[in-house]
Amino acid sequence: MIRFLFCLFLGALTLHAADTAPKPNIIFFMADDMGMGDTSAYQDFTGNADAVQLHTPQMERLARMGVRFTDAHTPSSRCTPTRYGLLTGRYPWRSRMKWWVLFGAQGDPLIEADRPTIATMLRGVGYRTGIVGKWHVGLRYRQSNGKPAAGWADADLTQPLHTTPLDHGFDFARYTSRSHGTSGPSGNHRNPAKRNRPMQTVGPGHLHGRIAIGATKNGKQLMTEGDHAYILTKLGSRHSDHALEFLKTHVRGAATRQRPFFLYYPANSNHGPYTPDKAIDGQPVAGAARTKAGAPMDARHDYIYENDVALGRLIDWLAATPDPRRPGKKLLGNTLVIFTSDNGAEKNSNIATGPFRSNKGSCYEGGHRVPFIAAWPAGGVGDGDATTPSQSNASIIGLTDMFATFAAMAGATLPDLAKGEKGAEDSTNVLPALRGKTLRNRPPLFFNDHKEAKADPAAAAMRVENWKLFFGASLLREGQAQPVELFDLTKDPEEERNLIRDPKHQHLVRKLALTALRYRRVATRLAHVAPVRATFDWRSEEGAEAGTLAKAFHLAPARGKTVTDQDSGLRMTLAGEHGGKFSINNRGLGLGGGQVLQVDDGQALRVMFDRDVIVESVAIVASNGMCGGFYQVGKGAPLAIYCVDGDNDAKTQHGVISDLGVLRKGEVLRLDSKPHLGVEAAGQWRLGAITVRILK
Repeated sequence: MIRFLFCLFLGALTLHAADTAPKPNIIFFMADDMGMGDTSAYQDFTGNADAVQLHTPQMERLARMGVRFTDAHTPSSRCTPTRYGLLTGRYPWRSRMKWWVLFGAQGDPLIEADRPTIATMLRGVGYRTGIVGKWHVGLRYRQSNGKPAAGWADADLTQPLHTTPLDHGFDFARYTSRSHGTSGPSGNHRNPAKRNRPMQTVGPGHLHGRIAIGATKNGKQLMTEGDHAYILTKLGSRHSDHALEFLKTHVRGAATRQRPFFLYYPANSNHGPYTPDKAIDGQPVAGAARTKAGAPMDARHDYIYENDVALGRLIDWLAATPDPRRPGKKLLGNTLVIFTSDNGAEKNSNIATGPFRSNKGSCYEGGHRVPFIAAWPAGGVGDGDATTPSQSNASIIGLTDMFATFAAMAGATLPDLAKGEKGAEDSTNVLPALRGKTLRNRPPLFFNDHKEAKADPAAAAMRVENWKLFFGASLLREGQAQPVELFDLTKDPEEERNLIRDPKHQHLVRKLALTALRYRRVATRLAHVAPVRATFDWRSEEGAEAGTLAKAFHLAPARGKTVTDQDSGLRMTLAGEHGGKFSINNRGLGLGGGQVLQVDDGQALRVMFDRDVIVESVAIVASNGMCGGFYQVGKGAPLAIYCVDGDNDAKTQHGVISDLGVLRKGEVLRLDSKPHLGVEAAGQWRLGAITVRILK
């Protein structure tokens, strides 16, 4: 923690020394499903021949202006979790969602109402914030009566949406709910008859702030004609226009022109189906992609090229537009422009992923090592000269690092986690690396595939310097380290030689596994704050007769039971709401008085401690496939609990909710079976374990 704060302080000093310019503008352009081999900006690194390499001149231009990272990573190899990690500075597996992505036309908002995002942080220090593109971290609609909707079935999109990007720090929002070809029930592009279809007729379509602007009738039938028709082959130009709309309105507005701006631009391209626009601002896209040797390419590469055209349009506008805060200069000089991707290419090939193994959906490098190009001339991130050679940096960085990095650039203070403030728990300031320095001794980076395919036992991985250790699903779900693979990326970047059974590396494996458990259990920035841990675990393979804690609670009145952790002396009081007696089995603790002996409809658990603690995790277990509800830390905003299939075979449903925050002495952690908005079905679950760290 001390080292982190020192680095943050050093970064602030460096910023002051580099330039006295006002706070920089920030444009964060993120492609969807793009590997390092998908851009000619990395051709020398990936080794692709001119005959197969897509020519992306604008990405090359940005790289020459700034710096190109060769070891940049997403926190996950899937859409939703990466977006969560980027916006919150927190690993996505610390949220309620341990695998896969949000599906359906809605998806309960993944970001808690009281959790800061990059947008809320920047808006707090004077920025005007906007999002254009693919949201995909959850929306909540309304019913016809104006109340929150449970999902698509009871949604009325003629009503203003209940929860949107506007509730997470954005002033301007023109966006789609999720991937363009799957944003509604009729958009399943896995159906061959629907692949690359130019239009959807059902779904939320185009969203502007809280309004589904393409809605007709009850809001589920989309317009088929006019400006708001949801035509997939016009999304790229539409979002490019909206991005410039946000920027132009900002610099022209009397109330905004003296403020910095932040534009988050998560493009729909190049996620399948491949639906490139005919043109963007008159520049051809469909059929226009070319190899470096000049040969035409396919629709996928046209769709990647669409991002190149949109990026170039932004750079051109910044280069031509006077900076209202720096008379005589252009906006490009004091704007940090970043281009990256949300995960690796969905296509597993040496061309798309370069020299790396696998692709999207995998913990191997091809799933999460992505292009990352940044330029900010006034801030010392490159020289701004597109005629000079590109600068490369091999420092290890992650998208979760953007929160702390942008905070350092903007002069914002990171949340004080020890005081119970949420935010940027796993974020490291990498501004020195952006300025060309080698970043050393950074905390570990974690990755997970969010799919847990049976053929691939590695569900998570941790990177420490050159070493990468892979784990099964139990690390993220249950906090148990089961290493399965070890690679030395310096000698083996293709991850071909598994060293897990090499006798010379057994000590290293044990050391790295302990490191993984440490950071799995507590957030990166909290790892040194509260070293004393206490765990209350009701789970037992032997049933109610095993374990002191199980014996103490089994059939005890649920009005309240106090127990003491023998190692730390911490006292915990647990009480049930609307339950007769506690019940214990090998899955954990439940309540009597309902239909089954678990926490079910209308029931809740209340947890208190006699000291201030950081609640690391709460393990929730359900054997019947129903695990819903919400938790609430003190007066903090509730977050829905949804458990998912833990081992991909439907035998046990379980989940671990991590990093709930600081719980003050006497304050209540409430675990409820009924979702906080009261519109979904109640959950049925048992409490497996609670782990806390004791604050001094």
